[in-house]
Amino acid sequence: MSEDREVVLAIQNVIKSYAGHTKHKIRTKALDGVTFHLHEGECVGLIGESGSGKSTLARCILLMEKIDAGQIRFQGKELAGPGKVAKYQALEGQIQAVFQNPAASLNPQLRIIDSLMEPLDSLLNKTPAILADCSHDRQRCARRLLEMVELPVQITDRYPHQLSGGQKQRVAIARAISSKPSLIVMDEPTSSLDMITQAHIVDMLSNLQKSIGFSCLFISHDLGTIQHVSDTIMVIQQGRIIDNFARGELFSSQRHAYTQSLVHRYQS
Repeated sequence: MSEDREVVLAIQNVIKSYAGHTKHKIRTKALDGVTFHLHEGECVGLIGESGSGKSTLARCILLMEKIDAGQIRFQGKELAGPGKVAKYQALEGQIQAVFQNPAASLNPQLRIIDSLMEPLDSLLNKTPAILADCSHDRQRCARRLLEMVELPVQITDRYPHQLSGGQKQRVAIARAISSKPSLIVMDEPTSSLDMITQAHIVDMLSNLQKSIGFSCLFISHDLGTIQHVSDTIMVIQQGRIIDNFARGELFSSQRHAYTQSLVHRYQS
């Protein structure tokens, strides 16, 4: 049971709003009292329509956005609250992210080996356990990471434009796991890829999570992917979590009416 494991991420009554564009400048709540816990080694899937608050939640967890109210705690320490935001560098690689567009995640001017080493270079000589036996050899570290995401080691000297979309996303995933993070936020990581590549990467992600043991918030509108990778699933609507259930209950007729409407729409 996940309740027996350590709480890695605790989101409590988080509110995030943006100024409106009307002359009255009424603020719009993108997140409206979001509360949930993510446990050690757990993958929580998050589904919802475009504009429901999924990506805003991800940016707040990654300290890319300030919250208006509530609290975000990581491994028992407060990351964000009203008027308080921790420095991302202080996390020492323990929270990582994989985004929808792999091309935007990689510096086009850096070789793949240099992109892979960026997170490790910021750790100030601290070597993650998954790379302990090759800590003093950049080539060996890069090759180990590429092998973990099922890429040929010969691409270390290539540039992002020389890779396919699927290969670039695998490099982005390798970057994310390089610091052996406790939490990875994945925001639509497979939606820009073809169906076959999606399936391969989803299987790989599941295997990586089991072998490395990171917790994961997996955001997607693809119900098959969400059901495959997630232990539990949350549904967000207009900035509120309105449903929360085990993955086996995704297609249950007992789900919230909004969840049923999403299932019907995305299965059609």
